[in-house]
This record gives sequence, C-alpha cells and structure tokens, in this order.
Amino acid sequence: MSPDKSVFEQPKAGTVTLDETPDLKEWTGNRGFFGHPRGLSTLFFTEMWERFSYYGLRPLLVLFMSATVLNGGYGFDRTQASAIVGIYAAFVYLMSLPGGWVADRLLGLRRAILIGAALISAGHISIGLSGLLGLGAGKVPFFAGLILIVLGTGLLKPNISAIVGDLYPEGGARRDAGFSIFYMGINVGALLGQLVTGYLGEQVNWHIGMGAAGVAMLIGLTIYGLRATKTLGPIGMVPSRHADPAIQAKQERTVKTFVASFLVSIILVFALAATGAVELNPAGIAEYMTYAMIAMAVGFFAFVFVFGHLSGDEKKRVGVIVVLFAFAAIFWSAFEQAPTALNLFARDFTDRTVGGFEIPATWFQSVNPLMIIIFAPMFAGLWVGLAKRGGDFSSPAKFSLGLFLAGIGFLIMIFAANAVVASGGATLVSPWWLVGSYFFQSIGELCLSPVGLSSMTKLSPRRYVSQMMGIWFLASALGNLIGGRVGGHVDPEKLDQMPQLFTTTTISLMVAAGILVLLIVPIRRMMSDTPAGNR
Repeated sequence: MSPDKSVFEQPKAGTVTLDETPDLKEWTGNRGFFGHPRGLSTLFFTEMWERFSYYGLRPLLVLFMSATVLNGGYGFDRTQASAIVGIYAAFVYLMSLPGGWVADRLLGLRRAILIGAALISAGHISIGLSGLLGLGAGKVPFFAGLILIVLGTGLLKPNISAIVGDLYPEGGARRDAGFSIFYMGINVGALLGQLVTGYLGEQVNWHIGMGAAGVAMLIGLTIYGLRATKTLGPIGMVPSRHADPAIQAKQERTVKTFVASFLVSIILVFALAATGAVELNPAGIAEYMTYAMIAMAVGFFAFVFVFGHLSGDEKKRVGVIVVLFAFAAIFWSAFEQAPTALNLFARDFTDRTVGGFEIPATWFQSVNPLMIIIFAPMFAGLWVGLAKRGGDFSSPAKFSLGLFLAGIGFLIMIFAANAVVASGGATLVSPWWLVGSYFFQSIGELCLSPVGLSSMTKLSPRRYVSQMMGIWFLASALGNLIGGRVGGHVDPEKLDQMPQLFTTTTISLMVAAGILVLLIVPIRRMMSDTPAGNR
C-alpha cells in the first residue's frame, strides 16, 4: 500500500487514496499464515530467497577478491577488498532511499519490488558468468553485476518491508510480531545462502558459489510473480497521485528525469573505470562516502521538518526516528564487521579443522542467522506477552538492550584477539570465540532490527513511510561502509590493530547503550501522542 493511500488514516488534501479501492480486510484481516495475513507468506519467501542471494554472495566477496591469482582470486590488497565490500553493501542499503521515493511517486510498491527482483537476478547472472571470461576480462561483468544488484535491492528492500507494515493497520504488538516472523525469513535465507555458497565457493570454485546465489534470486522472483496478486490484492499497486493532473504530470517528469540522469551517470563512471580512463581508490571513496551519507541523512531530516508540512505530533515522531537512526547506525557499524573483519579473523586466526574437515570461513557467519531462526519466534511471543500484561518495553529500551548485548559480543573478541597477538600470530584460537560473539550480537540484533523496522512504519507520517524506510536502511548503509573501512585491520602483518579495533567497537556500543537509557523517558514523552497501539 502506498503511504499516501492508507486505509487507516484520513485522506490528505490533494491526494487520491486507496479508500477508493475495495475493502482491504480480505487481505489484512485473514490469518492464514501462522495467525498472520497470507500476504506475509509471499513477502516472507520472496525476501528469504533474496537474502539467500545477498548473504550468500557478500561473505565470498572479500575472500575472493583478496585471494591470490593462483588461488582463483583477484589478488587485491585486503584493505582495498574490504573497502569494496563496504562500498557495495553500503550502496545496497543507500539505494533504498531513492528506491522508496521512486515507488511512492512513480512505480507503486508492488511494481518496484518486481523490477527490483529482476535487476538483482540479472546482476547475479552477470557475476556468475564473469568466471567464464578469465580474471582479466571477467572483472567488467563482475562489477557490473554488483551494480545491478545494488539498483535492484534499492527498489525491493524498502518497499517489501513497507508492505509488511501495511498488512497490520491495527499496529501494536501484532505488527511487531509480524515483522519478527518476516525477519526470521530473512535469516532462513541468510543461513542457507552462507552454507551453500560458502561451501561451493571456498571448496569447489568461487564462481560456482556466486552463481548459486543467482539461482536463489530467480526462485524468489518466480514466487513473487506467481503469488503477489493472489495474496496481496490491491495493496501497494497504486503510487501516490496528486489530485491536480498538471502537478501529477510534473512530479512524474521529475522522477523520470532523476532516474534517467542517475543511470546515465552510473554508466559513464563505470565505462571510465572499466577502460582505465580513471583510477578509483576504494579506501578513499569509502571515507568520503561516510561523510556524504551523514550529510544526506541530516539534509533529509531537515527537509522533512522544514518543508514536509508536518503537524506538531508528526514532528515529535520524526524526532524519535532521528534518535533511533543515530543509534542504529552505531549498532550496524559494529555488527557489519561480520563480512570483513570477523570473516578475515575466521579465515586467518581460527582453528577450523574438525575431524579432518576444514570448515569454510563463511560458515561462521551462519551462526547469526541460525540464532535468529531459533530465537525470533521467542522474541515475537515475548513482545506480545509483555504487551498483554502492560509491560512491553519501549522502542528505545529495546534499542539500548540491543546495543549492550552487541557490546558483550565484541568484548569477547578482545580476548580472542589478544590471544592471537600474544602468540605472535602463531596460534589459531578456538572457534567458540566467534560463536560466542555472534550469539550475543544476534540477540542484540533481535532487540533492535525488527523493532526498528516496525518503528519506521508506525512513527513515519504516512506520506513519507517508504522514504523513512529508506532512511532506516541508510543507517545500515553507514554501518556496512564503516565495517568495510575497518575490515583491513584484521591482518597477519598488523596484529596489534585487532585488539584496538575490537576495544574501540566495544566501548562505542556500551557508551551508546548508556546514553540511550538516559533518553528513554524523554523519548516516551515525545511519543505520548502516538496511538497506544503504535508506541
């Protein structure tokens, strides 16, 4: 459902709303999927296979690009390889902001998801086929594939989450539970993806592993194409439209001009880089991108506050989103060290041999989605149970707990890193250090991420909900970028950097958790005018 067409908000002047469509209770009121709307099952499985492809590919990237040419890799310096992964993952989430805007104003949520899934599939196919061209010529389709995945995910990711929120017009703990189930689907895909592509990529062939991720995305595209109409009905079909046809036409021209200009710019930069006309420095790009993304967030929130025509209550709720955004960015900056710093730690400093079998380094990242799968239903039940007894935690309280638990996870890694340093890098530490770290990070994630997704849909002004969802993913983009920038600090040639990295990360998380605890009461006051079911 487009944000300007909410069936549970009074129509805004100058807009067309979905109140003109058939009654949506058939789609939002049924409980055919574990007590939730059947449409959740379509979104669950589409997102599951998309996350299979994304998380299946991502941890292979830094290992593949930093592997020597003799071992089938590109032989990149690990600092550069890690920065490339950070930039790629950052853009995957960063594109959610224009992706939400394009869906709101031009495509509609449902069509944006379909186009996004098709682009992601094309990107994975391009990466998989790059192995047929050799290490030199193969770089062009390899990096072109990454760009296609970025563009497609920008269209799919914010809009599929927005539709999940639209399945629960009543809001409240049931919507939180729905997002927890949806989040479990994400992690089923992540678990399967990292196990399958990790084994194929590390033990068989890099490109076979990456190609398997593409097959998964094709499955997700097929599921969505066959089931969306049957289970979601008219939800998300119509983009926001102004009542004045002239203004509507102008808005559409603006979006089309932006999309065309953006695509031309990407093609031009890619062509210059591919032909060697310009040389790109990934580490330098990542640093400047960090500042640019912070400026982007500040500019967006300033625009919404000044020119968004918000009521007083809406400004308070957007203020809460600003606070949650800042602390979410801190959390993801630590958490997204998994595909870079922690992945390299698993490969270089962890004893991975069990009974003669060497565990692929990427498999350790499967601990996180496995923990989510096990504990997500428990947390969904916990939030609903607490709400029924009047003791549900507020969103900032859950965020603070998530930051603290992630801090415990990185505190564990300080001891593991010190053990490596004490041996001069000669000792491979027990895999249980990583398992324990991922356990606490995962529990922290459950306290923060699904709650954050739900908070964006229930705190956002309805006409900005997809764009606010894009801002939520901008916090993840910042986290991925910073995680990529520090990934090179896990290096056998620079052992002393590891304890410093994990110590800084731990302190940042703990301090952030403490500050947010102090802000719980002020934030609850800012949310006091939010309907009880949406707090």
